[in-house]
Amino acid sequence: MFGSSRAVALLLGISISIVTTAFLSLIEGVSTIAIGVGAIISFSISYLLIYMTYRLFIFDEINKIYDLLNKISQGDYTFEKVEPGTSNNPIKQLSSEISNYVNIKQREIEDLKKMESFRKEFLADVSHELKTPIFAAQGFIHTLLDGAIKDKNVRSKFLKKAAKSLSRLDKLVQDLLIISQMEAGTIKMVYSHFNLNNLIREVFDQFEDKAGKKSLQLRFEKNCPEEVYVYADKQKIFQVLLNLISNGIKYTTDAQGIISVNIVKVDELVRVEIRDNGPGIPREDIKRIFERFYRVDKSRSKDRGGIGLGLAIVKHILEAHHQRIWVTSEIGKGSVFYFNLEKGIREKALVEEAYDD
Repeated sequence: MFGSSRAVALLLGISISIVTTAFLSLIEGVSTIAIGVGAIISFSISYLLIYMTYRLFIFDEINKIYDLLNKISQGDYTFEKVEPGTSNNPIKQLSSEISNYVNIKQREIEDLKKMESFRKEFLADVSHELKTPIFAAQGFIHTLLDGAIKDKNVRSKFLKKAAKSLSRLDKLVQDLLIISQMEAGTIKMVYSHFNLNNLIREVFDQFEDKAGKKSLQLRFEKNCPEEVYVYADKQKIFQVLLNLISNGIKYTTDAQGIISVNIVKVDELVRVEIRDNGPGIPREDIKRIFERFYRVDKSRSKDRGGIGLGLAIVKHILEAHHQRIWVTSEIGKGSVFYFNLEKGIREKALVEEAYDD
């Protein structure tokens, strides 16, 4: 390409020199030496200007486009993003548009590869999770059909185990439906003003027996206000609290363990903090605990009844509220899950509660 730029500059330089020479020869009194000097100067200046202009503004930029296309053809997409409109040179703008377009397409390809990988992993996880309770229930039922049904004690025991497996299967299917509906945006959010403390007490009541069997305490923090009103989907937030407190109970194994809830008002938001003094979460797992089917303790989670969807549901519900969930954890000292909700109005909550009644 550089040879072409020199050839163009040479041709135009000679042409300008010829025109200059012809023009000077028409002027009376101009010597032959002056005409020759004029021809040399006009050629030199024209050649240099045209060569530099073509090389800097046209041929170099075209070379960059060729290099760019070369890299793309070899599968190399490592080039910098260029902000459009930073140059008045149309060829340079074209080069930047091509590189930016390829960058966008490359990101799309990478996203598609990740989605494909995620889809395969998801299908494998779903298949595994569905297979376990189905095979368990089948095993118990077939054992009964093969003759064990005649023994009253065995029959009762196996039917309970089959029912437990089917309940786990039903929970899995329901959780999958919730996540798919949340992602598809088909679940309608029903916002209302309500007392968050009362909702937390309902969750505490639901887990009172389960926590009592493990000698765990469910309580509010000392400085937690008596009444805090929020504006959110009450049923969805109930499920968020249910999943988070259930996790705290599930993974807190020490006797006299504590799962506590604190509520803090922050400007126009209400922060909810759920703390446990369980074993904590390893740092490498914290970034992944909100993924579907991801479990920190894979070897023991099935014994605890976990299927790895609770925190994924929590994440989706809070995202539907335009909020996020965070977690801090320290090994051996426990974890804190916290999220924000929009502040509610007490008067409106009382009116809505009276209307519901």
